[in-house]
Amino acid sequence: MFSPGEVVMGKRERRILLSGASGLIGSALHRAAQKDGIEVTTLVRRHHLVRAGAIYWNPRRQKNTIHPLELEGFDAFVHLSGANVGRRWTQKYREDIVASRVTSTEILCESLAGVRRRPRVLLCASAVGIYGDRGDEVLVEESAAGSGFLAETCKAWEAAAKKASDLGIRVVHLRFGVVLSRDGGALRKMLPAFLLGLGGTLGTGRQWMSWISLRDVVRAIFFLMEHDKLSGAFNLTSPNPVTNATFARELAGALHRPAILPVPEGALRLLLGEMADETLLASERVAPRRLTDSGFRFEDEEIGPALKALLR
Repeated sequence: MFSPGEVVMGKRERRILLSGASGLIGSALHRAAQKDGIEVTTLVRRHHLVRAGAIYWNPRRQKNTIHPLELEGFDAFVHLSGANVGRRWTQKYREDIVASRVTSTEILCESLAGVRRRPRVLLCASAVGIYGDRGDEVLVEESAAGSGFLAETCKAWEAAAKKASDLGIRVVHLRFGVVLSRDGGALRKMLPAFLLGLGGTLGTGRQWMSWISLRDVVRAIFFLMEHDKLSGAFNLTSPNPVTNATFARELAGALHRPAILPVPEGALRLLLGEMADETLLASERVAPRRLTDSGFRFEDEEIGPALKALLR
């Protein structure tokens, strides 16, 4: 997947604590770090997975399960935990989504208060869902937050990391767009239908989709980890968002299949409820202004070549 030359690795951040290591981004980040000789310790939620290189925690509880001594000596924390939003949101699952993000961040930051040698940086996951459904408006990091369940969750998620800032730790909020990889995430879910020639637009197809390749996500995280003057929110999205219709056409083209079967909005709402409106049908035209202004250069800037590279 990744070689050390593809990732901007640092010479100082040699010990990383990682949550969400079993997810798409976390597993890719873990592999890339290890290839470059960086020591990675993971936070795990199951006792039977605790072994060398892992620390047990239970972010679903209000009570802290991490002892501060376990967190000594790390150079960076990368906090990627969060329940998958890609399913119907029952009231119970809404609570899980919030707890897995907000409560887990609070627990991690509270633990840092008792650590003598604290990390230089906390890189905490967030999402472009913070902007809400905004039509054709170009959204940058300074844009106001939107409304809706996801936007409110993201605002609380980012606010929960303020405790780390108050301790003098540099905090970076990673506002992820749709991360593209054939190994998981949204693209993997789409592939079966598109391979059968049954793919198409979602609703009108006019909604903007802010995407980024997995390899650029990993490169961006290490870039932000290494640059001491960079803090606050960063949009992790390609410089060139596309409409859903364009994405469907390019994906079908990369697979040499037609894309002629749109999915009506009503069907999506019937199947997925509010989740459909806030994710699949929401329009978020996001630009990574702070990332590019800081000197980061993307490997994958255009959707067509990016999909062909992923699927070849």
